[in-house]
Amino acid sequence: MLFDGDKHKLHLEYPCRWIYKIIGTNQDEMQTAVTEIIRDRPCKISISRRSETAKYISLNVELVVESESHRMELYSAFKAHRAIKVVL
Repeated sequence: MLFDGDKHKLHLEYPCRWIYKIIGTNQDEMQTAVTEIIRDRPCKISISRRSETAKYISLNVELVVESESHRMELYSAFKAHRAIKVVL
C-alpha cells in the first residue's frame, strides 16, 4: 500500500487484505448483513467498540479484496444495507 502525497491517492496492490469498520445498533443484524453481502468469502468479524451508552457498536470486517472495483462494490453494499449506519 502506497500513499501518493502529491495526488492524495492511495495505491494498493491487489489482491490485498482490507478491513471495513461498520457501525450500527444491532450486532446480530450487522453480522447477518456481512454474511449476506460477502456470501461464501472467508472473513474475520470482530467487535471494535461499543458506544458509552451501548446504543452503537462497531465491527471490523477483515477480508481479501481482489481489485479496486471489488473493494468499492463491497463498500457500497455495506453502506446500502439497512442494518449498517456507517462504513469506514
